[in-house]
Amino acid sequence: MSPARNPVSILLPPAGVDRRALLLLAARSLRGICDGFVAVLLPAYLLSLGFGKLTVGLIGTATLLGSAVATVVVGLMGGRYPQRALLLFAAALMAATGLAFGFVSSLWPLLVVAFAGTLNPGSGDVSLFLPLEHAHLAEFAQGDDRTALFARYSLVGGLSAAFGALLTGLPDWIAAHTVASALFTMRAMFIVYALTGVVVFLLYLRLPKREAHAATVHAPLGPSRGIVTRLALLFSVDAFAGGLLVNSLLTLWLIQRFGLSLAAAGQFFFWSGLLGAGSQLAAAPIARRIGLLNTMVFTHIPSSVCLIAAAFTPTLPPTLVLLLMRSALSQLDVPTRSAYVMAVVTPPERPAAASFTAVPRSLAAAVAPTITAGLLGAGWLGAPLIVCGTLKIAYDLAVLAAFRHIRPDGG
Repeated sequence: MSPARNPVSILLPPAGVDRRALLLLAARSLRGICDGFVAVLLPAYLLSLGFGKLTVGLIGTATLLGSAVATVVVGLMGGRYPQRALLLFAAALMAATGLAFGFVSSLWPLLVVAFAGTLNPGSGDVSLFLPLEHAHLAEFAQGDDRTALFARYSLVGGLSAAFGALLTGLPDWIAAHTVASALFTMRAMFIVYALTGVVVFLLYLRLPKREAHAATVHAPLGPSRGIVTRLALLFSVDAFAGGLLVNSLLTLWLIQRFGLSLAAAGQFFFWSGLLGAGSQLAAAPIARRIGLLNTMVFTHIPSSVCLIAAAFTPTLPPTLVLLLMRSALSQLDVPTRSAYVMAVVTPPERPAAASFTAVPRSLAAAVAPTITAGLLGAGWLGAPLIVCGTLKIAYDLAVLAAFRHIRPDGG
């Protein structure tokens, strides 16, 4: 069987990539599983603790705001410390976050842990791990191989998140077949999250030690500052829109509008995740034909149209069809966007560029969950979908207009 047709080979790094990239792909897959079930489980868990819809939004806001602060620190201080040490710290923080959410039941401690920890209310990676792993991946490949590696990184994350979403029904199943309560089994899932952090820590221990780039100690961004600033501002618009419908809030929307069960929501996000992850296989070949920027824009706009249409469908089946169509298209820009950022900056600037394009995204997205929770609480069920889709279309057109004349290294 040829490598192109071997399902396993699709997940492996391309031939020209340092094989140690497998460590990062393995860590990403484990974290993706946890992100997948936590994003769907979180609303039900918070409701079981006696909190309301607004609390779900507040936890999402605290999580994304904390991610922004963490990535700022990486951008400003990351050049002074070995990247592997920062990844090890992030893995230890993941373990601590899971333990805290598994045992703490009060709102204010949970908000503190959400801010300081690694919890992710969506399927995408917005945590401290993202800029650190991106910087490592960029050093393991060049040109088209780099784009293909980022595509595999996103694919692994999407597939594992889809599988994790399917595990959302596990607490109810265990509660139905044992004497354990549903709340107890949901707490146990956060302990699984903590144990996964320990395994990720052990994987990071095998990464090569690298000294920080001396050029980034006092000036994290140099010749690429202008490009990175413009990208960061535009990415923040996309992130705010996406923050309106992170998976935890989309779960809440489906439950409130159609009465969807937690297990059924998990199944939906499983198929949604599979479609999103599978579509990323096409990112690298499409980017080779039409370029990174065109791939980012022209695969993204149709997904936003589907989202807006879903706000007006009166019954569940067509709504799910439109949301699944959106999932099949919306993730093609993820690996190409990451590769684009890494390709338009110099190698010493890559950790800072990854951080400073992620920071505005997290800050902008942090405000959005509370807004959506407020809209849902007020009964304006279609508003988050309409606003999200409209803003994303505006972002795509603005990115195309601003960067269509800039040709990145390798695509």
